[in-house]
Amino acid sequence: MTTTPSETPSALPGGTPGATPSVQLVSDLVTRIPEFRDVYETHVFHQGGVLPHVFFWDVVQDTVRSFLGEGPATAVDWRRTLDFLEEQSCRGVVGIDEVIVTSFLGDLPSPQEPGHAIVEQLGPVMAAKFVRIRPLG
Repeated sequence: MTTTPSETPSALPGGTPGATPSVQLVSDLVTRIPEFRDVYETHVFHQGGVLPHVFFWDVVQDTVRSFLGEGPATAVDWRRTLDFLEEQSCRGVVGIDEVIVTSFLGDLPSPQEPGHAIVEQLGPVMAAKFVRIRPLG
């Protein structure tokens, strides 16, 4: 039997009892910012479940495109994404911090790449973490 992402229990945002903090982060992101829903469903379909670090590659790409004004009118609002991730960073949950630091902050554009100026828009908690992992930008 073939299932679609919307039929797969792990594909349903809103929380799964017993989910790891990193999987819950993805679920909460998609719930708060539904513009990520299509990317999420495609991710779950191709990966067979939620792989937070892999999913966040698309989050970074869509967020930076939005920051640069390159996305369609229905694109993700980069400000909402940064606000959500700042809120989550303030919680101090190890599994959440690992994903945000490693797979969001770590994958933001380098100083010579378009979109690097987004780092100037990070909230104080994420900005401090960014400087720790990438002191040269």
